[in-house]
Amino acid sequence: MLFVVAAVGIAVFCFTLWCSVVVARMSGIPAWRRYLPLSLFLISNAASLLRAVDRPEVANTIAFPMTLAVIAISLVEIRTHRTGVKREHV
Repeated sequence: MLFVVAAVGIAVFCFTLWCSVVVARMSGIPAWRRYLPLSLFLISNAASLLRAVDRPEVANTIAFPMTLAVIAISLVEIRTHRTGVKREHV
């Protein structure tokens, strides 16, 4: 069972890293939107490392929701880039 949990965790980590790197390499969108998923990914990994220093409550509160946010933002950016839909610059 531990092997399955580790495999799922590694798969989610790799998928999140891939998504954020793909968005960071896109051209035609503002720099803050390109690097937002990557910066949130790094913040979530830093929060996840807080488990090593015996702060699991902070890690549980921040790391998982931040990872989901990275995946959601990245997939929206990838989908809009592939379909060619222009988004309004705010």
